[in-house]
Parts: sequence; structure tokens; C-alpha cells
Amino acid sequence: MQQDAVRHPAELVAFAKVKAGDVVVDVWPGGGYWSRLFSTVVGPKGKVYAYVPAEITGFKSDPLALAKAISTEAGHGNVEATSYPAGEQPAADMVNKVDVVWTFENYHDLHDSFMKGADVNAFNQAVFKRLKPGGYYIVADHAAAAGTGLKNIEDLHRIDPATVKAEVEKAGFVLDGESTVLAVAGDDHQLKIFDPAIRGKTDRFVLRFKKP
Repeated sequence: MQQDAVRHPAELVAFAKVKAGDVVVDVWPGGGYWSRLFSTVVGPKGKVYAYVPAEITGFKSDPLALAKAISTEAGHGNVEATSYPAGEQPAADMVNKVDVVWTFENYHDLHDSFMKGADVNAFNQAVFKRLKPGGYYIVADHAAAAGTGLKNIEDLHRIDPATVKAEVEKAGFVLDGESTVLAVAGDDHQLKIFDPAIRGKTDRFVLRFKKP
């Protein structure tokens, strides 16, 4: 698959420490690439929640329908589509229940205007509550230039890794690892990620945070 070359799934699944029997939340699953992959890795004893923020369910692509379709496919019955507002805190029965929360190339979008002012701090706090102690929160995204913070989330669809670290650590997480498998030295962070000159070749960071 062409996407495999761009996404390095084997390395990233290993980095995320997803294993058989795990409960995984795939935040903003899009076409379901990672949800399907995690579904296979966690196996019949595991569970994957394909989580679509309520703020984006009205998109033309119908992301919730895409997420719901995954569980109807052979071998992916352990996937469950869920949707609720990004800042909503988990009910008591979902606290300390998840092994890995994963978001790929969409963390910056949580700050975008189409999210209708969703509280990103509340989102990160909810992730913290859902995870078991020792659980992992993986954030992979397109890198913006150092020191730019949130300046380029809407125009270039990029975010400063330092900003992600600060926001996530504020919720109580500890930075546990960084992967350079998606890093691209030639990307000067000035172009929009959809620009033909850079599309599929952007410099991306992958951060692993741990709940103490």
C-alpha cells in the first residue's frame, strides 16, 4: 500500500506499544487506516474505539459513517465507532480503562475554527482520565517551525511540537519518547501540507506520553 510507505505502520505500532488484548482509542479516524491496523494487532480480546469528535460529524465526508463501516468488515468486529464533544469528560465506567490513545495528523485540527471553540485542555484531561496508569497517549502531526506555537494550524495545517508537549504535559502526562521515523530534514516548515511540492513528504513528529 502506498500509505504504508508514507506512514511506517510497523515502526509506529511498535513505538505506540499497542499489543494483543489492548483497548485503543483512535482519535479522528478519518478513512480508518489506523483503526483497522490496531483492530488486527489487539485481536479478538482487544477493542478499538474509532472516536469522531461531535464537532466534525457534519463534514461532507461523513466521518462517523466511515468509522461505523469499519466494524462491519470481516475481522474488524472489535472496532466501535463513538462520537461526543472533544472536551467531554468520560463517564465513571470509562475512567482508567484504555491502554493507548492515538491521534495521527489531527491534533492541530483540535485548535481549528471549525471545532467551534473546543477546549483542547479539556480534551487532553479527558484522555488522561480514560487511560490506565502507565497508559500511552501518542500524538503524530505535521511540524511547524520552532517557536511558532499555534500560528500555522489553519493556514499550513502544522503545529509546533513544543506546543503539543506543553499542552499535553499540562494535563499530567510525562513525555516518554519521540520517534524520528516520519522526520524529513528537507522540509523547511513553510509550505502548506497539501502543497504538491511537499505533500506526503512533510516533516512529522511523533510523541509518546505516559500517564504516571
